[in-house]
Amino acid sequence: MSEMLPTILVIDDDASFRKALERLLRSAGYNVRTFPSPEAFLSPLPEDEPGCILLDLSMPGLNGLELQEILARSDRTWPIIFISGHGDIPSSVKAMKAGAADFLTKPCEDQDLLDRIEQALAQNAVTRAERAELMELRARDAMLTPREHEVFCWVVTGLLNKQIAVQLGTTERTIKAHRSKVMEKLGVESVAELVHFAGRLGIDGASPPDTDGESRFGELDSSQSTAARGC
Repeated sequence: MSEMLPTILVIDDDASFRKALERLLRSAGYNVRTFPSPEAFLSPLPEDEPGCILLDLSMPGLNGLELQEILARSDRTWPIIFISGHGDIPSSVKAMKAGAADFLTKPCEDQDLLDRIEQALAQNAVTRAERAELMELRARDAMLTPREHEVFCWVVTGLLNKQIAVQLGTTERTIKAHRSKVMEKLGVESVAELVHFAGRLGIDGASPPDTDGESRFGELDSSQSTAARGC
């Protein structure tokens, strides 16, 4: 179905070039949306969907590099292929350093452009899959109570249950119960999986124990503990 096809977003102030690109891309089986300027593209910014952007470098008003900077601050995942009418080496280097998927000079061969688009779409598929996985991990992490999250952070440091119990001022049996709940809610079966889970979320674990043997969290209330979820 056409709605399942990737969408190629063409942003170029040259109407004849936009039209030629649209014909080429539609004949290759893509959905296509064209925009005469970055301002038109941003008003409003399209919803994120599988696809990529073909972006002219030099345009009146906002140029391609400026739009690239704006998109880098958004939550959109589209890879950008720059298409420039000039062999501007410094700009191409800047664009690639800022994360552009590719940089082509007009006129470009149709098959070369289609090949670059396929590569960009493959990149986008990986990015979107990674983002979906991260959102799923965050959703599972949010199911933990503040105390369970505390235990999670200590477990991934490699401490034993009895050592964690000392840090949190409770019993080893209680820590075992929390630990079991943590693994159940996060859908993991081993400490190795738990450590991998924490790494994907950017969690390094709790800080080393204080010298007085007290937990660095102490007996936090719910609101304080939630604020400390990053460990």
